[in-house]
Amino acid sequence: MKQLRKYIMALVAILATMTLTAERASAQHTLSVSGGTGVSFARFYPAEETKLQWGSETFGLSWRYYSERPRFVGAVGIDLDYLERGFNLGYTYTSEWKGEGNNKHEIRHYQYYSRKINSLMLPLVWQPHVYAAKNRLRIFIEAAFVLSYNISSHYSYENDRYPAGKYEWKVPRDNRFGYGLAAGAGFNVLLGQVEIGFRARYNFGYSDILKNRNKYYSSSTDGRENPFYYSPLRSPLDNVNVSITVGWRFNKRGFDEWFVKREKRERKLNDFNYSGAVNNPSGGRGGAGQRR
Repeated sequence: MKQLRKYIMALVAILATMTLTAERASAQHTLSVSGGTGVSFARFYPAEETKLQWGSETFGLSWRYYSERPRFVGAVGIDLDYLERGFNLGYTYTSEWKGEGNNKHEIRHYQYYSRKINSLMLPLVWQPHVYAAKNRLRIFIEAAFVLSYNISSHYSYENDRYPAGKYEWKVPRDNRFGYGLAAGAGFNVLLGQVEIGFRARYNFGYSDILKNRNKYYSSSTDGRENPFYYSPLRSPLDNVNVSITVGWRFNKRGFDEWFVKREKRERKLNDFNYSGAVNNPSGGRGGAGQRR
């Protein structure tokens, strides 16, 4: 955690230097901090019994650059987020049979293994937006390409069936680095140079948290940290979180696009004069032209 704080402070210093040394560009910059919570889950293939893992905390930094060109409605930026991810896996179950005859069916009661993963996320963001309420409200959607690095992990078993502990990473079995996509939406309330907002984001993982069975086939020699006997073929992680953001705009005046007045397009009115067409001696239906 101390190293994470050092990385965040270094990023703050770099972004602050950029905004203060570039007077023209700084008019379009904002720097924000965020914090929130969400839910995580894994998409295993072949399918496994899983359930949502609630309480996945997140906090981070966001930098946005808003274009000076009024035709480009949107911003580009980069985030540095600390995100808790993970999954709950039903590793064993007991069966209960109900019904009679052809209606007899099995009900399974699962015991769950939980794994929590602490990750650094680096989304590269595009954020289209519109302004409302006399430029006091910014409503946006966003799309991002996300890089990630898994710092550490812990595991536990439901009802303390086995002792919980730190998950030991193995190079042949585990993936530290990952990538994926993200999409979201939200709004910012602009109070002078301060921006207070709300954001919801879905992180869709493309990489796997575990290397597939072609590389790490059998987990039989592992300890209780790994509940899989055979590694899954696919194991991407997804996360949905909501965050509160507080930002600072490096410009007292505001964004250039606020002050650009677009010219209204004049409509061409083509009025048809019926009486003039009828009485036109040069032609037209019903005209009084000379016969030859």
